[in-house]
Amino acid sequence: MFSKPLRVKSNTVIKGSDRRKLKADISASFPSLSADELSELVPNKEELNVVKVYAHKGDAVTLYVLHKNPLFFEVEKRLYPTVYVLWRYPALLPTFKTWSPVIQKLIGGADLMLPGVVVPSSGLPNVKRGDCCAVASVNNIAPVAVGTAALSSADMHGSGMKGRGVCVIHTYMDNLWAFGDKSGPPSLPDTESKGHGQNGEECTSEDEEEEEEEEGEKCVEEEENPGESIKVQICSATEELSLAEQEEEKGERGNEEEEENHDDQRTPQEIMDAMLVQCFLHALKSKVKKSDLPLLTSTFLRNHMFSCCPRGKQLDIKKSSYKKLSKFLQAMQQQHKLVRVKELSKGVESIVEVDWKNPELRFFRVPVETDEGEAAPAQHEGEGETPYHPPEITTLYSVSARLEPLFLDVNKRKGTILQPAEVRGFITEYVKKNELVDEVNQNYVTINPILCDCLLEKSEYQEVDALKWDDLFSRTMGRMQECYEVVFPGQRPIVKKGHIEPIDISVASRGSNKKVTLIKNLEVYQLDPAAVATALQRRVQASSVLQPIPGAKDKVLVQIQGNQIHKVGSLLLDHYQIPRKYIQGLDKAVKGGQKK
Repeated sequence: MFSKPLRVKSNTVIKGSDRRKLKADISASFPSLSADELSELVPNKEELNVVKVYAHKGDAVTLYVLHKNPLFFEVEKRLYPTVYVLWRYPALLPTFKTWSPVIQKLIGGADLMLPGVVVPSSGLPNVKRGDCCAVASVNNIAPVAVGTAALSSADMHGSGMKGRGVCVIHTYMDNLWAFGDKSGPPSLPDTESKGHGQNGEECTSEDEEEEEEEEGEKCVEEEENPGESIKVQICSATEELSLAEQEEEKGERGNEEEEENHDDQRTPQEIMDAMLVQCFLHALKSKVKKSDLPLLTSTFLRNHMFSCCPRGKQLDIKKSSYKKLSKFLQAMQQQHKLVRVKELSKGVESIVEVDWKNPELRFFRVPVETDEGEAAPAQHEGEGETPYHPPEITTLYSVSARLEPLFLDVNKRKGTILQPAEVRGFITEYVKKNELVDEVNQNYVTINPILCDCLLEKSEYQEVDALKWDDLFSRTMGRMQECYEVVFPGQRPIVKKGHIEPIDISVASRGSNKKVTLIKNLEVYQLDPAAVATALQRRVQASSVLQPIPGAKDKVLVQIQGNQIHKVGSLLLDHYQIPRKYIQGLDKAVKGGQKK
C-alpha cells in the first residue's frame, strides 16, 4: 500500500476528545497493551498529530504521529500499528518468521507465501483469517512487516503450507516508514527458537546462516511483471500456478480472437452491450479511485467510460439494449454486484460504492490498445469523437527563503511545495504552539520576532504588533512562490512554478482591414491546434491556418478569418469544458449588430 509516495491532505493536532477515543480504540484493538504502555504510546500532554494522506491507489489513510514518527495508521476504520510501535512492543501482534531473502521481497512489495514461513517447534501463531499480524526474520524478532492473515492457522496447516499466508500492508523501508525518522529495526535475538531449525533440530549459527541463504534462494521466485507487486513464490507449487495462469491467458487471448472473428455474427446491439461492459470495467479498474467516491454517474460516463472506448469506435448507450445509463448501472448493481448507485439528491444519481474485490473486476485485463500509457489525447480525432477531458488545475505555494524560519518546526525547507490548506494548517499550528493568539480578542494574532521578519515591511516594524487571522494567511501566501499542479486524466501530475498560461484569444487586422482571430497556448491544456482549427472551420465555415510562434518551441498559433471570438469561446467552454478563468480575451467578442 505504501510502496509509492503519499499525498498529504491535512496535518492537524489531535483534540482532547479524539485523543481519548484513540486510546479507547487502541485498547480495544490491542488488549495486550497495559495501561502504562498505552499512556506511553498516547501521552496526555505531548503533541500528537493526525495526518490524513492518500496512498498512490487513492486509499484514504489516517496516520497518528508522535515525535515525527507514525505510530498507528487507520484504513477503512481499522487500526494497524507501524513498525515503529512493533519495535518497542514486538509481542503486540502474532508474528510469523521467515528467511532474510524473503524479507527483502516483502520490502519490495510482495506478500508472504506459506512455503516461506519458518515453523518453530512451538507451532504457528494462533490467528484467524483477517487478523492483524506481523512478519519478522528468523534471527531477529523485531517485526519488519505488518499485514493480515490470509488464512487461519488451522487452514494453513490444512493447505499443506501452500499458498498465501500474510497479505502485507506496511513494511520497513516503505513510504510510511519514511514518513518517520527512518531509523532501523533494533537487534532483538529470538532466545526461544535460537539454535533450532524448522523441524526443531539443533544447529550452529554458521549452519543456520547457510541454511537461511539456501532456503531463501531455493524458495523465493520473482514474477517478472513490471508495475505489478512482486510475489514471493515457492518451488513447484508456484511453478504449477504460473503455468496454469499462462494457459489461462492463452485461452483468454484465443477467446478474444474468436469473439473478434465472430463480431459480424452478433447484432449491433449485442456488440454495443459488450463494449459498454468493457468500458465500464476498464474505467473502474484504471480510472476511478476510492477518493473519487461518491461520483456522479454522468461524470463517470463523460470523464471515465468514454476515454476507455477502443480506438476507432464510439460508445453510444442509445444503441445498446439498456438505452439509458441508469438502467445499465442498475444491471451492474443488481446482477453483477460491482457498484452501488444511490440518489444523493433528487433526480441526481451517484456511484457511492465499488466492490474492488469482485472477481469480474479483479481479473479484468485492460485492453492493450486503450492502455493509459498509449492513449492519445481524445481531441486528436476531431470534434464529434471521444470527448476531450479538461485537466484539474490546483494552485500551490512554494516555501520562499524569507518564510523558511516560519516552517522549520514542521521541517518544510525552502522550495517545499504545499497546498493552501496545508499552509493554513501549519501557520495555525505555529501560532497555537507559540501561544500567539491574543487573549483579549482571539481574532488577532500577536506578532513575535519571526512573524515580524517574515511578514511585515520595514515601515511596519514599530507600528504593527498584531494581525487578523485572514491578514496573517494572506500575507504568508503573498510572500510564497506561487505554483500550479495540472492533472490530466490517466497521467501523472505536472507541477510548475508561476501562473499557468491562459488560452489567449485576440483579434488582429490584416490587409484591406480584414479581421482575423488568433488563438495560442492550446498546447498547455493538451489541445491539438489542428483539431481545434478543424472544429472551428466546421462551425464558422471560414478558412484557418496554423503558424509557428517565433521564439516559442513546440507552440502553434491558430488563425481563422473574421472576429470569431464568440464561436471560439463557445467551442472551448462548451465542447472542451475549459474553465472560463483559463481563457483570456473573451471580452473582445463582437457585440450584437456589429460587423465582423
